[in-house]
Amino acid sequence: MTGFFAILDDIAALMDDVSIMAKVAAKKTAGVLGDDLAVGAEKASSFRSSRELLVLWVITKGSFFNKLIILPFAFLLSAFAPQFIVPILLIGGVYLSFEGVEKIIHTFFHKENDREDILEVESEEDILKAEKVKIKNTIVTDFILSIEIIMIALGTVSGEPLMTQIMVVSIIAILATVGVYGIVALMVRMDDTGLKLIKLARGKSKFTKSAFVVTGKGLVWSLPKLIKLLAVVGTIAMLLVGGGMFVHNIHRVHEFFHVLPIIVTELFMGLIVGFIAYFLVESFKKVKAKLPR
Repeated sequence: MTGFFAILDDIAALMDDVSIMAKVAAKKTAGVLGDDLAVGAEKASSFRSSRELLVLWVITKGSFFNKLIILPFAFLLSAFAPQFIVPILLIGGVYLSFEGVEKIIHTFFHKENDREDILEVESEEDILKAEKVKIKNTIVTDFILSIEIIMIALGTVSGEPLMTQIMVVSIIAILATVGVYGIVALMVRMDDTGLKLIKLARGKSKFTKSAFVVTGKGLVWSLPKLIKLLAVVGTIAMLLVGGGMFVHNIHRVHEFFHVLPIIVTELFMGLIVGFIAYFLVESFKKVKAKLPR
């Protein structure tokens, strides 16, 4: 009987450790989750209203599949080659910083090249083809962000027992998918909910009608503004997380900027790494374009 209670005590201690570490990992991954949410909302908002939830369900299943691929690899890496975790985090930091700088440059200098909206495609067949392409692109983007989320979460528990690592990182992976795409699903239905409220206002009393119409119009008006706000927040989050990979994993970088507030250091480092990566990528594209085919 004593052994049974000892096992229960061990399980309780383990779950307590998992709970604490999961909170820490959630805070560390919040920036990437914010970017994941911004990307998901931006991409999902361009689908036809009648297909939004169906498409989001397909993307959510793809996101779960991505994490099923990444998680075993991450745990094997932690168990047998933990020295590769920091290099992978730094590579992810370069990618996130590059994406953040690319979005800034695109916003201010390449507005004329904005994406084509899927609603502008004419035939039903073309709409479905464009929809499949957009779903595939979204799942690929999710795969890259999922690697970063899982590796950041793994980095926060790298010194813990393997079972704690598995439980914490798995919890973060599940919460990331359910949380991000659940919120996206609510967001993309805001305008439809607003329109339904406006329709329901017919035949109501003056006060009720006014409340329904104001709320409905507010929801319709808010959706594009919210998506734009998330895009800005997501870009800043990418730069902070990307720069943070270098600040927190390279001691010399941390020491060099130690007089600055940590958030300023992370943002500044993200911009430096992002602009260098952007310059190298654009230079490579120009050299490649000049090569004979």
